[in-house]
Formats: sequence, C-alpha cells, structure tokens
Amino acid sequence: MIILGIDPGTARCGLGIIEKKGNNLTTVSYGLIESDKDRPHPERLEVVFSEVTRSIKRHKPDIVAVEKLFFSKNVKTAMSVGEARGVIMLAAQLAGVEIREFSPMDVKLALTGYGLADKNQVMQMTKAILGLKETPKPDDVADALAIAVCCASSSKMAGIIKQVVKPNQSSQVVKPKDKSQK
Repeated sequence: MIILGIDPGTARCGLGIIEKKGNNLTTVSYGLIESDKDRPHPERLEVVFSEVTRSIKRHKPDIVAVEKLFFSKNVKTAMSVGEARGVIMLAAQLAGVEIREFSPMDVKLALTGYGLADKNQVMQMTKAILGLKETPKPDDVADALAIAVCCASSSKMAGIIKQVVKPNQSSQVVKPKDKSQK
C-alpha cells in the first residue's frame, strides 16, 4: 500500500510518500512544494494543486493522508492553509484516491503514544520508524512523512470495511476496492 502524506500550506507544502508491506514501512520519496510569496494567491493554490496532482500520478498512492486544520491565532494563515487543504483534497478526489484526515494530536499519539508530544519527539520517532539516517528538512517534509506513518498505523488501516457517505444518501457499508479495480 502506498500512502501520500501531506502537510498543507500555500507557501510550503510538505509531501511524504511511504509504502506499507505487512508491518514494514519504507520511505518512497519526499519533497516540498514552494510557491513564490509575490505571486497572487490563486496562482499559489494552482501550484499546490498541480504539484499534488503530479505526485499522485507519479506515485499512484492508495491513500492521501492530509493534516487537519488546527486552531490558529492567525486567521489569515488558517484561511490560507484551509484553502490549500481544499485544493489538495480536490486533487485526490479527482484522481479517485481515498482521502484520510489526521489532526496534529492524532499524529503525535500514533507516533509517540502521547498526544501532547513535542515536535522533536515526533520527528525522532518518524526517523526511527522509517529507518532514516537523518530527519528530513524542512519541518513541513518531516511532518508530511509523520502524517503518512500515522495513517499507516491508524486503526482504520486494519479494518476491511469502511464507511462511505455520499451526498443526499444514507450511509452504506462497502468493501474497499483493491488497486486493480480502480
């Protein structure tokens, strides 16, 4: 299973791709999407959308794991990150890839066992779990890998049945499709 973890943002958006085989996790690739702060905001969102779309086409993930928006004192930053999340989720949706969302606390809990762990603890565990020699830089990239690891270790991954809710329909239980059925 291939998981694309994303730490959303318009200035910097971290991407981390991992593969899960049984209980083993390996790093496939990671990188950073950066957009010029002098460009108009819609153009910056287009850069994020295009690069996420390109990454999905290249790596063919089974799941895109995106960090949930958390409370921010800076409303402008929160709005910008929310818009980036929107174009990221649109890219995944248009590609037909399942989307999972994780809060920063979910990530901390999954990687360290403590929901209030500090960033350094999360980064050290990400490095150890993935067998990396050093923590990827900048933090956005390391965070994206941590989000992917969180997704791989979540209880949702262990289940065979998932809940699907479609607009204007009641919930129904369906079995997930394997990659050959997409």
